[in-house]
Amino acid sequence: MHRPKLRMGLFLVAVVASFALVGCGHSEDEWQQAQRDIAKLKADLDAAGKRHADDEQKYADAQQQIEDLKAKLKDLGVGLSRSEEEKSKLRQAMSEYEARLKQLDDMKARFRDLKARLDKLTSVGLKVVVRNNRMVIQLPGDILFDSGKDTLKPDGRKILKQVADVIKGDSTLSTRSFQVAGHTDKEPYGGVYYDNWGLSVMRARQVVTFLVAPDKGTDAKGIPTGGGLDSAHLAAAGYAQMDPVAGAVDQQTPAEEAKNRRVELVLQPNVEEMLNLKDLAN
Repeated sequence: MHRPKLRMGLFLVAVVASFALVGCGHSEDEWQQAQRDIAKLKADLDAAGKRHADDEQKYADAQQQIEDLKAKLKDLGVGLSRSEEEKSKLRQAMSEYEARLKQLDDMKARFRDLKARLDKLTSVGLKVVVRNNRMVIQLPGDILFDSGKDTLKPDGRKILKQVADVIKGDSTLSTRSFQVAGHTDKEPYGGVYYDNWGLSVMRARQVVTFLVAPDKGTDAKGIPTGGGLDSAHLAAAGYAQMDPVAGAVDQQTPAEEAKNRRVELVLQPNVEEMLNLKDLAN
């Protein structure tokens, strides 16, 4: 900013010096020396001006670098803010994942415990399996009913009484709900219940009726009178031939038909064991 004044001052000094030399009648050598001094002063002035210009450029460059650095720091601040936000979301997601994993582990532990309790029924010849993601007690239909009938056979009552005793004698199983599901083979039914749907529903109903009937011991023939289970935990359903465990709905061998004639006690899930429908909605 002071370069013009500096240059003007040096120039005036040189001019004054030259006039002084001329006016005083100095020699040619002195005149030449003055000219050399003036030239040197001018060179020094130009060098100083160049250094000043360089300094100004460096200052301008430094200012630009500062502005660029400010901009980068601003962008970095935004980036760090977003990074923290992403990390927070990740931590939340991980926490939710760990909570769900623990919930699943707890559910698996409960089902393993239930399976162990129900496995007591295998000692009386029943099967405990998992079908359609449900734990199921399978009761052979030919033991429970005669062909085309819905009246429980004496051996069927004895089997059901053993099932009721296992459920009733277990504090966990006795509070669980069961669906009693009737199933038939593919052969058409034309009796009083019209079709296999009607027959399967009535057989399920007969099983439920026996299981919730009061347990008064046995009758004169030694046949159990009822299972004594809580009726609030049992429901009946009929599937006809539409849910076979062997063969197809419309094609079954005699051996497969025998497997499909059955009644199942299906363990129903509790509310905490079901999917969170709110998550599905979101």
